[in-house]
Amino acid sequence: MSDTRQHVHELIDQLPPAQLSAVARLLEAMIDPVSRATAEAPADDEPVTEEDRRRFREGQARFAQRGTGIPMDEVLAEFGLKPEDFPLHK
Repeated sequence: MSDTRQHVHELIDQLPPAQLSAVARLLEAMIDPVSRATAEAPADDEPVTEEDRRRFREGQARFAQRGTGIPMDEVLAEFGLKPEDFPLHK
């Protein structure tokens, strides 16, 4: 084992349990590129418009009425498509 790796192991062994969780999350973020990119992404500073709010409220109302999401057949039909237009390749 390299000297650096050994040193890191020794440091980790000295940490209390509460700090181990924080170190684990840090290491996971360093290893997982998607988590790292998400953590480093700039904040979304685009303003929320009244149109955004209206569409959000409409979506919530539709979901409350249906109790479920929109069936895929309906989504496809909105674009003039059918499930058969997307054959699955095995």
